Amino acid sequence: MRIDVRDVLTLSAIPGIGATRMIKLVAHFKDTRLIAEASAKELVRVEGIEKKTALTIVNFFRDSGLEHTKRFVDDQLKRANKADARIVTFWDKEYPSNLRNTYDPPAFLFVRGALQDTDRYAVAIVGTRNASPYGAQMAERFAQGFAALGITVVSGLARGIDTVAHSATLRGHGRTIAVVGSGVDVVYPSENHSLAQRIVEDGAIVSEFPMGAKPDAPNFPRRNRIISGMSLGTLIIETGIEGGAMITASLAFDQNREVFAVPSPANEKRQSGTNLLIKQGKASLVERVDDVVAILAPQLKNIVKPAEPSTRPTIQLSMFEQALVDALGDEAMHIDVLAERARMSTADALVHLLSLEFKGLVRQHPGKMFVKTS
Repeated sequence: MRIDVRDVLTLSAIPGIGATRMIKLVAHFKDTRLIAEASAKELVRVEGIEKKTALTIVNFFRDSGLEHTKRFVDDQLKRANKADARIVTFWDKEYPSNLRNTYDPPAFLFVRGALQDTDRYAVAIVGTRNASPYGAQMAERFAQGFAALGITVVSGLARGIDTVAHSATLRGHGRTIAVVGSGVDVVYPSENHSLAQRIVEDGAIVSEFPMGAKPDAPNFPRRNRIISGMSLGTLIIETGIEGGAMITASLAFDQNREVFAVPSPANEKRQSGTNLLIKQGKASLVERVDDVVAILAPQLKNIVKPAEPSTRPTIQLSMFEQALVDALGDEAMHIDVLAERARMSTADALVHLLSLEFKGLVRQHPGKMFVKTS
């Protein structure tokens, strides 16, 4: 099979030739140059190429407007070279294997950094741009847990949960991939420039959008299918019912990939999308990395080894969690009294108490009463 990047970019400029048709054309002709030279009669033999589309392709390559496309291709390759980016096509070994096995994979990706074979062991972490302290804490915990296991973390480089997930993975010396809704040479939001550079050094930034493309709103739903498509499963941490992470969850569900959700506090309506996913049966409730690993065990067996029996490890607590543990006595205590003793607001106390519940150190009783576990 002969694939020329210039031909691929040229084909992408033909009206009506999306990724699916391009992949079918290449599968039929085995050579991107032969597509440009094919007659309409030859083209209609390709599945999904009807007479109208075949004539569009033929006329495109005969039209003098092809010179404009040549300038577009030259500009894209020049921009890519300047940004130290390259094009990875659907037929390249480097193309993400998980993404290749979805129903709507891009025909090519622009890539800064390196894609590795081990990236097939990937989990996406996505969520709201307006992360609460609880959401940020959970994103950090999961990301660092995945990093420690050698699981690549995929996210979208957006503010909030995405940024925390990328940053925590890098701090944990793990690999992370950012899928962006712009050209790979356009960092959005702008404050993530230094983070983006660190991702390029220890992972990759990828996009199906051309070099120089701005982060326009319609790009993000398409970006989201790549995030979920590159991953064995997608973890949702805090999202509104109409949040972008809900779209990613739906896409992962449609791609027959696992969907996980960290439950949000019942009184936090702004971020109740995760709870809705759990109630609808579209996501598995997870509280810790081990919950995700247990569900993905068949796919992760080559990198995640069964845990050896051991004594209970020391549990690390934040200063706020420690204050709450110290304030609790042997009897159940109401949240208002507990918050006052720990010198924090009730809202903050509830966030940290939920974290302590996940760690198995605190149990909640009816009436917002809390007690230490034995």
